[in-house]
Amino acid sequence: MVAPGVGGGGVGPSRWPAEEELDIVRRKVVKISGRDEHEVRVAACPYRICPLGAHIDHQGGIVTAMTINYGVLLGFVPSNDSEVLLQSGQFEGVIRFRVDELQKPIDNPENINWESYARGAVYALQNSGYDLKKGIIGYISGVKGLDSSGLSSSAAVGIAYLLALENVNDLVVSSVDNIQLDKSIENKYLGLENGILDPSAILLSRYGYLTFMDCKTASPSYVYFSELSKNQQPQGQLPFKILLAFSGLQHNLPKKRGYNTRVFECKEAARALLHASGCEEASNMLCNVDSVVYEAQKCVLEENLSRRAEHYFSEMKRVAKEMHGLVGTCKSSGS
Repeated sequence: MVAPGVGGGGVGPSRWPAEEELDIVRRKVVKISGRDEHEVRVAACPYRICPLGAHIDHQGGIVTAMTINYGVLLGFVPSNDSEVLLQSGQFEGVIRFRVDELQKPIDNPENINWESYARGAVYALQNSGYDLKKGIIGYISGVKGLDSSGLSSSAAVGIAYLLALENVNDLVVSSVDNIQLDKSIENKYLGLENGILDPSAILLSRYGYLTFMDCKTASPSYVYFSELSKNQQPQGQLPFKILLAFSGLQHNLPKKRGYNTRVFECKEAARALLHASGCEEASNMLCNVDSVVYEAQKCVLEENLSRRAEHYFSEMKRVAKEMHGLVGTCKSSGS
């Protein structure tokens, strides 16, 4: 079972996952479960990058995204009952719990660990009215050194668990609904106030295209990378390569308060700007503030709030400029 978006969106023709990677995961599941290798299913969820529009999705901004040919693999078989049993390639220990246990949101970020995402997926499905009867026996593995590196490994993990649980319970869930389910894992279960960029990139990206995601309306459009230079490129080749420069610093956002503080400051900036312009009935998100209003009223903002608003509107300008330059090659989600 492969999640939409697998194969990446701009790293060349190489496909992910490679068959040898899948074989490793399958053999691990066979060892854990004692089942036949042909019974093993695999959820593959790629990591993502955001070329333009970073950190404005939680304010309903327009962002760009693409997946890459690295990610998370979750090999699994249905359990014979409601038990979930999991092992990890990156973390020690074994997870055991049941899908018919009521999951409650984590109240202390320090208690978040690799088990939390599996429980969070059950929580999100439970709270959306889905009936879970079967658990999974599985092995999950990401790319060594790339967890918590800014490539949205947490969303890839959350979506992988959602896809696996949906599969063994015969649930048909759309990509749009899975975006909201993953957001529920992050927002409601883990307490991280992020937006929909990460799950949207993972579930909606297409190979060879840059995804533009309007996070206010949750509607994607696509730009074909090779459109402007297709005559100069060998068939199947994209006209560029991507360099990922990893600083070595890893960030577990749910455990750090800084991210939620920045989101709060964005909302406070929106509240101040809407109040100054007499539009207090709108929700406190910067996407509800017209850029003309921002320019006229930004003087009312305190220093921190001013920085947050400036980042939002400057990123929106960068994305708009790119969209304008590529307007001839944009395709809607229905194309």
